[in-house]
Amino acid sequence: MPDAYDPAADRYWADDHPVLELLRARRDAGTGPGEHGDGQRLGLAVEGGGMRGVVSAAMLTALDDLGLRPAFDAIYSCSSGAVNAAYFTAGETWYPLTIYFDDLATKRFVDTRRFFARRPVLDLDYVFEEVLETVKPLDYERVLKAPASFQVAITLVDELETVSAGDFTSKEDLKEGLRASCWLPVAVPGTGTFRGERAVDGGVLTAHPYVLALRDGCTHVLSLSTKPLRPPPSRPSAGRRLSASYMDRLRPGLGRGHLASLDRYRGQRRRLQEWMTEPGDGPHVLDLAPLPWMPEVGRQEIALDKIMAGARGAHSVMAAAVEGVPVAEIRDGRFASLPRFVTVRRNRG
Repeated sequence: MPDAYDPAADRYWADDHPVLELLRARRDAGTGPGEHGDGQRLGLAVEGGGMRGVVSAAMLTALDDLGLRPAFDAIYSCSSGAVNAAYFTAGETWYPLTIYFDDLATKRFVDTRRFFARRPVLDLDYVFEEVLETVKPLDYERVLKAPASFQVAITLVDELETVSAGDFTSKEDLKEGLRASCWLPVAVPGTGTFRGERAVDGGVLTAHPYVLALRDGCTHVLSLSTKPLRPPPSRPSAGRRLSASYMDRLRPGLGRGHLASLDRYRGQRRRLQEWMTEPGDGPHVLDLAPLPWMPEVGRQEIALDKIMAGARGAHSVMAAAVEGVPVAEIRDGRFASLPRFVTVRRNRG
């Protein structure tokens, strides 16, 4: 097997990977959740990470462009990936992608200077009360009524537990869950709330929602990761350790739990890469992400060129995997994939 992180390799996933085969079969059959009849449970796991969520937004757009939105039985999401996944579940993939470069790549949303004034670096009020309500409205009711199960990873601070919430009862309940999952410690001081409990980013104790899909009994999982396929760091960065220290002040043990989760994920991601080329007997997980030579989008990135480059690369990766295009053609420029052009017109009267 080639090194999963070798930038010279032409094969990062098997073209006949069971997840890809199931996606293609369901697309050909034209069935939707509850209609597939193939005895499998296909989950979609969507990672976020602040502005890095543009990567999973672009991959979701590619899935929709390829006619694959109805293929999934359940959707598991976290952080900004949860907002992306909510739009996807509601039938909108153009909105969440354009939000990153139209509405979030601005100091109105991200401003590190606010940290020194003890104000939120990320303005979640702007996102949830303005962008998702009026600028590019999220149809919460369609998410609640969707045939595919929609779940959001949320960290309950006092319980030191990750919950995968999926039994939302109203728009307000779902909105609170999405907001809690996006509550990045340090970048947003303090904690959010979910059903009366203190809550923060769902990735604090469970680094990637693909784990939740496996726990929920999925036989196949398409995992959307937002960091490029590179060897994970052998130890937490200084920034991560600072964040963990802050989390331990919120609740003793929360920061230690976060560092332990990152340590587990380092091993998990290496196993995920092995499963991509040698799937084994199952459950089957295909973890797609930007390729090693592609630029990484930062959590607080507002440079438009980097955000757009991240989106283009991610869309190409998804399209190439589904359509069986060799990775070498992405690397040398023979293959590129862009989102469909979509015209949106709203009645402002």
